[in-house]
Amino acid sequence: MLPAIFGMAGLSLSAEERAFFRDSNPAGFILFARNIADRAQLLALTDELRDVSGRANVPILIDQEGGRVARMRSPVWPDFPPGSVFDALYERAPASAIEAARTNARALAALLVECGINVDCMPLLDVRQPGASDIIGDRALGSEPMRVAALGRAILSGLQDGGVVGVVKHMPGHGRALLDTHKALPIVDASDAALAQDLAPFAALRDAAMGMTCHVVFSAWDAERPATLSPFVIEQIIRERVGFTGLLMTDDLDMDALDGDVPSRAARAIAAGCDIALNCWARMDDMIGIAKALPPMTQAARARLDSAMERVARPRPNADFAALIGHRDALMAAV
Repeated sequence: MLPAIFGMAGLSLSAEERAFFRDSNPAGFILFARNIADRAQLLALTDELRDVSGRANVPILIDQEGGRVARMRSPVWPDFPPGSVFDALYERAPASAIEAARTNARALAALLVECGINVDCMPLLDVRQPGASDIIGDRALGSEPMRVAALGRAILSGLQDGGVVGVVKHMPGHGRALLDTHKALPIVDASDAALAQDLAPFAALRDAAMGMTCHVVFSAWDAERPATLSPFVIEQIIRERVGFTGLLMTDDLDMDALDGDVPSRAARAIAAGCDIALNCWARMDDMIGIAKALPPMTQAARARLDSAMERVARPRPNADFAALIGHRDALMAAV
């Protein structure tokens, strides 16, 4: 198995994509708005991905956080609130906020599962800091680490109850970055002691099934390389200090925060200790280059992948979507 997750160009697989995916056997796939029209089309596409992979439980990812980060949009699908809404509710009623976040995630999972999607790249455990880039902004669950952790755990629970694996991101913390990693490489000069605040939510949820790195330099740990490409950050900070034992994927390798061509970025990330290289933009030359540049997935990474997908293997009862949304909204309106 190739330790990569790939995107695709359109609403269905091209003959070239189908042949490449069958031959390269990537670990999974990721969907974007360009791949989504309606329920019937989306289910047909995810069925096609399962068929070409030969795995009924192949990870099919999406960024469906709510707010401004949502690939499945109205009017076909309802809008969901961003993370900041649950942070604000927590200020007034912590127990209601936790239950609302869990219920919201359970409703999200119901929409995803009916379209064949089994991994959602949320929750964000980035601790929001004043003056940081708005790329995190209202997506964050707050600026207090244990509040972020409590809401994050509720989201993971709701997703898993609905048959969807959550991905904690962006390890070891994107909340201090002053620049958008899609456009530039942020350098965080906070001390090791200060960065303990950023690590705290990830440490609290160290048992999460999947995690995603960030393309941010932390000069206290590795002044030369962003976290995604840093053996020290991955092994000593994420694995050892945080204690994260799940499957670790990169953030999208097409971002301008990283230098070099995309295949070399993937190779450096895997060499640094990431389990999976995430390549979102479906450029065939890049995907072929990645397939040539990467070794087969390690046994340890495959075991982490299998363990993650096993968490959502059992059948789930059909959810009453309207009841879930009604319960969430009642919790949010009651205080």
